[in-house]
Amino acid sequence: MLDYAALSALAAVVREGSFERAAQALHVTPSAISQRVRLLEERVGCALVVRGQPCTATAVGQHLCRHVAQVRLLEHDLHAVLPVAAGPAAERARLSVAVNADSLASWFAPAVAQYAATAPVLLDLTVDDQDHTAERLRSGAVLAAVTALAKPAAGCNSQALGTLRYVAAASPAFMARHFADGVQARTLAQAPSLLYDRKDQLQARWVRRLCRRAVPLPCHLLPSPLAFVEAALAGMGWGMQPLPLVQPLLAAGRLVELVPGMPLDVPLYWQHARAASSLLDGLGRAVLAAARSALA
Repeated sequence: MLDYAALSALAAVVREGSFERAAQALHVTPSAISQRVRLLEERVGCALVVRGQPCTATAVGQHLCRHVAQVRLLEHDLHAVLPVAAGPAAERARLSVAVNADSLASWFAPAVAQYAATAPVLLDLTVDDQDHTAERLRSGAVLAAVTALAKPAAGCNSQALGTLRYVAAASPAFMARHFADGVQARTLAQAPSLLYDRKDQLQARWVRRLCRRAVPLPCHLLPSPLAFVEAALAGMGWGMQPLPLVQPLLAAGRLVELVPGMPLDVPLYWQHARAASSLLDGLGRAVLAAARSALA
């Protein structure tokens, strides 16, 4: 049998990023946390935590963290039918979710905020590219993810959410300065583009579709959806903007499409661990309902 006090200590170290903050969260001493994690590592026969700033879980440590998170969800379901097991102040369940930045900024946050306001949960959201969020699910770092991959990860279910539509957009002044001769491979290779991070392939995909070949794009890196929009408004560059976020700006003429009528549609899916949990199921229902009204 696994020592769940030790598992809780491991999860706290990974969640808080250090043994000291984990000790504060669990109201014990740092030496107690260190001893619990060390004994657990001795029992399983491998390292579970990479000691650093911050501390992170190894591959095995991630799976154990996901296991203890699933156990906490099952305990909350048990409390519903056996209230005496909950004690006077039951701990909130922690739901770890990976989501792409554009979804978080446009439609995802209101959905999970409404759910968290009424459910006994604490949300732990991780932002990553939609093509990479499923990797966090496979590694055990999260219990659910908004992802562009339809095929479910091992031990998970996958449900279609809908399509997030992107448009290549820039300010009118930027268009006049850089695309007076039209939007083509030559002008795209010279005009600055906006990139969320190095994983972001949306601009490159749109350009390949337009030009029938890859075009090297000069780019600014802006790892913030709101800064991404503000930079486009200020004429810093062009970028692929999520339509739900910029539709009012397009209607007002503050942003214009580089090529009208040529959007890029990204199908999104909700993948989650198969743990039979009413809390995880409730979060999924809230996400699916929000997606139906916000996505194509």
